[in-house]
Amino acid sequence: MRQEGASRRGAWLAWLVQALLVLAVVAGAFWVVNHALEVLRARGVRSGFDFLTEPAGFSISEGWLDFDASQPSWRAFLAGLINTVRAAVPAAIFAVVLGTLIGIGRLAPLRGICTAYVELLRNVPLLVQLLMLAFAMANLLPDPTEPVHLLPGVWLSKGGLSVPWPVAGEGGGWPTHFEWPERGDFGVSGGAALSPEYVTIVAGLSLYSAAFVAEIVRAGILSVSQGQVLAGQALGLSSVQQLRIVILPQALRVIVPSLTNQLLSLTKNSSLAVAVGYPELVSVANTTIGSNGRAFECIAIIMAVYLLLSLVISFGMNRYNARVALRGWR
Repeated sequence: MRQEGASRRGAWLAWLVQALLVLAVVAGAFWVVNHALEVLRARGVRSGFDFLTEPAGFSISEGWLDFDASQPSWRAFLAGLINTVRAAVPAAIFAVVLGTLIGIGRLAPLRGICTAYVELLRNVPLLVQLLMLAFAMANLLPDPTEPVHLLPGVWLSKGGLSVPWPVAGEGGGWPTHFEWPERGDFGVSGGAALSPEYVTIVAGLSLYSAAFVAEIVRAGILSVSQGQVLAGQALGLSSVQQLRIVILPQALRVIVPSLTNQLLSLTKNSSLAVAVGYPELVSVANTTIGSNGRAFECIAIIMAVYLLLSLVISFGMNRYNARVALRGWR
């Protein structure tokens, strides 16, 4: 009982110290921003965050949140944030799935192809890859009137990617069926139309990050002792069963912490979408700076938002890592 009570007090003390540290960091950041604004005002530079309630004066080409030039700037930043998440989340999912397959492939007969993929993509700057993908989308793909049929209901052209999309029935509520894109005389209609810029940033982030995820997965698999593999063989498990039941669950204790860092990098790298014309957070901030000159304020907003996103990702992955570690000790 005494040991359990001491453990609880230690946990509460740790949480208290972390809370105080967060408050100190927030207070320090508030003081820095306030001091910088006072310096700017003293020099006759218009400053402050009052512009957030003023009309933005520009529109955003795409996104889940409808926005026009007459709406306030804070809504423009919100639309940019949603667009950032809209690109980062599917890119993270694709990167983890593809990276896991490539990481496993590096230990299988396909190791030559998988190694070439990893070495090529992780040694070429992401910005260069994004520019090459944007060039390919704009110049190498067919016109929207002659799209490439990749999969059932999936069409690709210079106009972007068309995919099936869930549609709610009459009266709203949960989706009841999928709307499938269909090719017509003037292009593809129906389904969800993903812009070339969106396809470029999601594909670029996915392919680039998958190369790093592959190395993380490979290292995690190699960390599992050979005795565990032999035990799986002795039980008569197939290679796939050994991987799924014995190896990967134990490898997660090594994979998850490093994967957290990679997901953080992927989210922050989404800011490069501004180079290919996708209207995410940094693009919105740049446009806002051009219209009202509030460079310091806009950069401060970008820093705060990316810090918040990073903290959310770290919190979620750390909780998952704790569950993985607990399961490993049972």
